[in-house]
Amino acid sequence: MALNWFYAVLTLCCAVTSFAIAIAGQGQISSLVAALVLSSTAGGIALIFKGVGSKFGTEMRPLGSVMSQYLALKVVGFLGRRQRRKLEEDTRNVKQVQEDTLLRRLRKHGDTYYGRQYDFVSMKDAADFRARHPITTYEHYRELIQRIAAGEDKVIISEKPLILAMTSGTSGASAMLLSTKDTNTEFFLQGVTVCLDAMRKAFPATESLQRTTKLFYTPTLRQSDAGLPIGPNSSTPASSRHMLNLYTTPAPAFEVPSEKDTLYLHLLFALKDPTVGTLESNFASTIFYGFVALQERWQEMVEDIERGTVSKALALEPKVRSRLEALMKPDPKRASQIQAELQDGFRGIAKRLWPNLNLVLAVDSGSNQIYGEMLRESYCQGVPFYSPFYAATEGLIGVNLWPEEPRRRYLLCPRSMFCEFLPENSLEQDDPQTLLMQEVKQGHNYELVITNASGLFRYRIGDIVQVVGFHNQCPIIEFQYRRGQMLNVRGEKVSEQLFLGALKKALSQWPGAQLVDYCCAESGIMGDSSGGSDPHYQVFLELKGVRNLTEEQRYKLDICLQQDSAVYKSFRIKGSIGPMRVQLVAPGAFNQLAKEMMSFSKTTRNTFKMHRVLRRKEYADFLLGKTLP
Repeated sequence: MALNWFYAVLTLCCAVTSFAIAIAGQGQISSLVAALVLSSTAGGIALIFKGVGSKFGTEMRPLGSVMSQYLALKVVGFLGRRQRRKLEEDTRNVKQVQEDTLLRRLRKHGDTYYGRQYDFVSMKDAADFRARHPITTYEHYRELIQRIAAGEDKVIISEKPLILAMTSGTSGASAMLLSTKDTNTEFFLQGVTVCLDAMRKAFPATESLQRTTKLFYTPTLRQSDAGLPIGPNSSTPASSRHMLNLYTTPAPAFEVPSEKDTLYLHLLFALKDPTVGTLESNFASTIFYGFVALQERWQEMVEDIERGTVSKALALEPKVRSRLEALMKPDPKRASQIQAELQDGFRGIAKRLWPNLNLVLAVDSGSNQIYGEMLRESYCQGVPFYSPFYAATEGLIGVNLWPEEPRRRYLLCPRSMFCEFLPENSLEQDDPQTLLMQEVKQGHNYELVITNASGLFRYRIGDIVQVVGFHNQCPIIEFQYRRGQMLNVRGEKVSEQLFLGALKKALSQWPGAQLVDYCCAESGIMGDSSGGSDPHYQVFLELKGVRNLTEEQRYKLDICLQQDSAVYKSFRIKGSIGPMRVQLVAPGAFNQLAKEMMSFSKTTRNTFKMHRVLRRKEYADFLLGKTLP
């Protein structure tokens, strides 16, 4: 009987999906409205067939939840195919698309204080804009954004921002930027749907109705004087109840303010479901530290699953605890399975806990590269990874159309931002000249300069990228490093990429050592604790497999960097840079440091990236206090 209901509902869903797609295709309403129609329909189906279920894993999953997920997949699939076609067309006419994107922004914000100041309405093309508007940094906007925070309208943008978005602060102090409806729409249509289309083609199993475990933390927002929300630019999955059908974590867990307790709940409800299909988070670091937490607290979770409880160690409000415990039913069989696997070790544990796991979906390039490598080598052996976006608080920059390739390459999105490129050899010039998308050359490095949908014009975002190819006329880039994350005590300018390469060489010469995390500090910020008179690098390492390194082993890192950087080597030979000091820190030190940094910058795990070069003395002192004897 239930099977007949299933096919009846499936037929209805297909009909509704076809109707919404037809409407969207005819342009009578937008694709997003069509998605909302489908979402509402899914909700209606969930109510009509409440109580009807299909066997998923160890418990009955409501049929309405399955149907809602099915509809979401169909709608996003349609949008993805359509947006991919648009992207292909745009890459064949990059110059015109970029100019159209720029002029649309200038016209929209022409009647603002800022637009009148630069006379946006009179600008005829990109050349006019570049000749009359300077290249900018955050200081150019700081006072203007403060005016918006105080309640003034039409200062930089024509509409009220959705949120005053705080950056992660990896290159210095956290900055407050504007996030608008256009920013979010572009990210969804040009980013999310396109990447999901690429993912579906590369990994067809992700189209199944398996749920995703998404490690996400609800940000704590504060308000400006005018009542505008201030905080990380990330919305919780619980903001749409239909989205929750895609995830293993239930809605009440997103109301828990403690990240530690939220992570426990993410892991608990993921463990309950043996059919999990995807592990997802913004960054690979979040997933890595999720497995670290699992390794520390798995016995509590096994007991909760066996008894159908939620650990008393979690500081939960009574109503939230009651709602969560109502979703927990004793499951000794699943608890026994989990315990057997975890007692057998953690290498390859993801695939053993969830045999049908198809994918890890998280950014694992840039500063997250080491976490992706550790996950592939340990916890997530045998599971493919997909790093979908190149994005920032400023908005969507590029998409990865090649999910199966190990290199993390991103196609720039020509309708998301107007992009300019500063050649790497001109970064320190007072008035550097930029190039456009159609003018860059393969194999060359550039700093990105963007004009986005939320009030940044010719803005240096600090990312250095390399053009590694072209898709039709559109550049394909690889992230190289952040300008503010370079080691530079004598003008040598050692980038994150260069240092990490040397560190990996040294690690290969330290038997048994595995890298967990690292960062550096320039001796100038260390004061009396620097340990030497000559300028030098202070290097902090968290390693597994060894408790100590000999002085000879530590010096290997200095030698490896000299081999990779002729400039650094020349300064070392002359004695104007002293030998680097390599310090090992206690297990968990970097996880604790991350919490300190997030507390200071008012950000969350969703947007946090570990600082590879520390710019605050208190962070370096924190790690000095964690060094091993």
